[in-house]
Amino acid sequence: MAQQTFSDLEYSNRKRKTNREKFLDIMEEIIPWDEWVEFVAPYYPSGKRGRPTKGIEKMLRMYLLQIWFNLSDEGVEDAIYDSYAFRKFMGINFNEEQVPDATTLLKFRHLIEKNHLGEQMFRAINYVLEQNGAMMKGGTIVDATILNAPSSTKNQEKSRDPEMHQTKKGNEWRFGMKCHIGVDAGTGYVHAVTATPANVHDITETHNLLRESDEVVYGDSGYIGIEKREEIRNDPNFSKIEFRVTRRPKSLPKVSDNAIDWERQIDHRKSSVRCKVEHAFHIIKNRFGFTKVRYRGISKNLNKLNMLFACANLLMYAEAKQRSVPSVG
Repeated sequence: MAQQTFSDLEYSNRKRKTNREKFLDIMEEIIPWDEWVEFVAPYYPSGKRGRPTKGIEKMLRMYLLQIWFNLSDEGVEDAIYDSYAFRKFMGINFNEEQVPDATTLLKFRHLIEKNHLGEQMFRAINYVLEQNGAMMKGGTIVDATILNAPSSTKNQEKSRDPEMHQTKKGNEWRFGMKCHIGVDAGTGYVHAVTATPANVHDITETHNLLRESDEVVYGDSGYIGIEKREEIRNDPNFSKIEFRVTRRPKSLPKVSDNAIDWERQIDHRKSSVRCKVEHAFHIIKNRFGFTKVRYRGISKNLNKLNMLFACANLLMYAEAKQRSVPSVG
C-alpha cells in the first residue's frame, strides 16, 4: 500500500467524493491493467539507451485520462498537477516524482496508434465479456454518427484534413468523419467499430459490423434495402439474416381512427430494441466528450474510438453489476 501524503489525509476528511473521482475509482477497479500493459510491452522502449523510461502502466493511465476527458497532451499534464483525483489515479507522489511531460505522452500515444493497440484492447475486452456470458450472440444493432472535424484552413498545411469530407444531414452541412458501430442486441455492448469519411453512407459499412452468428439485425431507416446489397446477398451467413429496419414515418400507411395501427406498433417494437445503440454513443459523446475529432486522419481517430468503446463496455459492465447488487436497508 502506498504511503499516504498530507494531501491524502486532508482529502480523506471530505464530506463527499466528486463524480469524477467516483468514475476513476470504477475504472481503476474494472480495467485489466496487467493485460493491457502486456499489449504495450513489446513495442515500448527498453530504456537501455537515453533517458530512463516511465513505467508502461503510468503512461497508460495518463493516456486514458486524456481520452476519457478529451484533453490535449499539454492539457492532461496540467490537469494532473491541478486535480487531486487525477494525481491519485496516476499514483504520483510529488515528493518522489513529477508528472510525465506532454512530449512523453505524445510519443506514447503515437506508439499506441502506430501499432493499432486500441483495436487489440477492444477485442480483448469483448472476448472476456463473451467468455463470461455478458455478451450474447444472435442479434446486432447497427448505427452511425458523425464526428465533426475542424473545417478551418488556418493551419500549417493551409488545408483541411484530406481524409475528412462534408455531408448534409437534415438542413445542416457537416465536415468530419463517421463512426459506425455494431452493438449486441441483447446487452448493448459494442462488438464492432469502423470509421469512414462523413460522406460514406451508413449502409455501405454494415457488412463490417455483423457477426457470423447473427440471425437478426436492427437498424434505422438509413439501412432500408440492406438485404439487397451484394456483400450481404453473396455471403452464406449474412444472406440468412432477418433485417428488422424501421421505416420512415411518411412511408407508413394511414389508418382510420377506430383501427389499430399495426404497422406503427411493429416499428415501435423495432425501435425499442434499436435504441440500445444510443446508450453507447451517449457514453462516448456526453460522458467522454468526444464530439469533435482532435487528430488528423481516420486511423488515429479510429484508434481512439476503439479505446473509448473498450472503456465504454467496461463501464457499462461495472454499472450493470452495481445495479444487480441489492441495496441494504
